[in-house]
Amino acid sequence: MILELKGIYKDYLQGKMRVPVLRDVNFSMEEGEYVAIMGPSGSGKTTLMNIIGCLDKPTEGNFYLDGHDIRSCSENEMSDIRLHKIGFVFQRFHLLPRQSALSNVEMPLNYARVPKKERRAKALRALDRVGLSDRVNFMPNQLSGGQMQRVAIARAIVNNPRLLLADEPTGALDSKSGAQVMELFQKLNEEGVSVLMITHDSDIASHAKRVVTIRDGELREREVIT
Repeated sequence: MILELKGIYKDYLQGKMRVPVLRDVNFSMEEGEYVAIMGPSGSGKTTLMNIIGCLDKPTEGNFYLDGHDIRSCSENEMSDIRLHKIGFVFQRFHLLPRQSALSNVEMPLNYARVPKKERRAKALRALDRVGLSDRVNFMPNQLSGGQMQRVAIARAIVNNPRLLLADEPTGALDSKSGAQVMELFQKLNEEGVSVLMITHDSDIASHAKRVVTIRDGELREREVIT
């Protein structure tokens, strides 16, 4: 089991009023699975993603990631888990504009204090996995949107994370580039990467092998894709 949430609640305070966002969320994911969490804007999916990504903690409930009890972790421990256990892919890429594709991919390895020679070899390997071995020295403004997202995916997988967490990964792409990115997620999953996709788009969710729907802070239904 790579991921398990039990009885997760998340509330926020607005003034003196407590606003519930997540209600009794129970969810688990096996290693190697490809799961989509689908819901409309305001459904709680971003809050759930932030909890799964160790960017936030639940108000109540238990959360285990790769055997770690996240609620008992310190901020430093959560930071280490984000660095070593989770790869993030966002809608807006978040590439450093003045750094090459290679340097962008090396960034998590810098934080992990990987030696320079090993860092470069791992980054080159990650770029090759996403089909960009011929673009290693290109700057972001020399790349298409689809290529920038593939650089971002290479950066997310360069540390061999236990979980690849993708938040609306095709939201800023045209349909052709989006399809290519979804093919890449499929390929990575076939290579053994555990993929959790957050999306509002049923077409994007249909690429996953399991779809979980969230509405009004509750996981409502589960569907196995065959």
